[in-house]
Amino acid sequence: MLKNKKLIIALLLIPAIIGVKVAAYFPEVIEAVYSTGLYPFISRFFRYFLGWIPFSFGDLVYGFGVLFIIRWLILNRKRAISDFKNWLIDIFAAVSVIYISFHLFWGLNYYRLPLHKNLNLEADYTTEALVEVTKKLIHKTNTLHLELTNNDSVIVVSPYSKATILKMVPEGYSILKKKYPHLEYKGESIKTSLFSLPLTYMGFSGYLNPLTNEAQVDGLIPKFKFPTTASHEIGHQLGYAAENEANFMACLATTTHSDLYFRYCGFAFGLRHCLHEIYRRDPALYNELLLTLNTGVLKNYQEVRDFWDAHKNPTEPLFRKTYNTYLKANNQQGGMDSYSYVVALIVNYFKEETL
Repeated sequence: MLKNKKLIIALLLIPAIIGVKVAAYFPEVIEAVYSTGLYPFISRFFRYFLGWIPFSFGDLVYGFGVLFIIRWLILNRKRAISDFKNWLIDIFAAVSVIYISFHLFWGLNYYRLPLHKNLNLEADYTTEALVEVTKKLIHKTNTLHLELTNNDSVIVVSPYSKATILKMVPEGYSILKKKYPHLEYKGESIKTSLFSLPLTYMGFSGYLNPLTNEAQVDGLIPKFKFPTTASHEIGHQLGYAAENEANFMACLATTTHSDLYFRYCGFAFGLRHCLHEIYRRDPALYNELLLTLNTGVLKNYQEVRDFWDAHKNPTEPLFRKTYNTYLKANNQQGGMDSYSYVVALIVNYFKEETL
């Protein structure tokens, strides 16, 4: 009887994969039925259920899961030869449960409507609009930097602890929901990862656990990156699975925040994306614009680069390539380098804003 149940569970993987592939062709249905229908209830349930725990329960699940897999493979190594059929069924049954749970709890958000349709923004932009918005962001970032330092050459140092920053992050979404009610964030579940050190050497600053809906932030990254990274992961919690869309959510939430330091981090974050796109199009103009940026802002950017350079290692490209492949398999054709779309969102949002 148990073997039959395992076989049925394993075979469910086939219709599950087909179902997801078919669902990808109907983003309007995913948006209405799942992303704004079922998912918000699932997400809030997990956030309220696990958010109060001071450490990452999801990291423990990952840790014990890895240990369990290693133990199972060791104990069942002989079955791979003597009972290959049932050994394979066991593996596919486990894969089936994980695959279905992943898409039910969060993964179907990869196939929802693009964010610009949610926010009534254009998806395209001109180089002229890009340059105009970049100059506005430079002016705003420089202004905030001077308000914080009174010296254009001094690096901005956060006055808050990392734990305090995480507690402050949701306020940005509380303010943002007045303009976009569907971005309401209830049930806080933002934590530093228990695996921050390996996460750093893998080249990642945070992630969302799709099985527990906990937002994880690498506890080792510079405090300058904490507001935008945590806001990025909340964007994922709200159902915006695409990396470029979560980046835009981070930009919105931090630039909307009441705290001066958060706003500085947010505008510097959005500006960096725009400057990157200008560099791709016109390196000479990029260098020209860079000269108009406060030296202290450049030092904050350099602080982040120095941090990642200090943790470069031979395995990082492998992990990033693996994650890039994962993103492309989940409807993000640009992978980790899909900058153009986030820049489109930033340009089309801020070109109408008075900064």
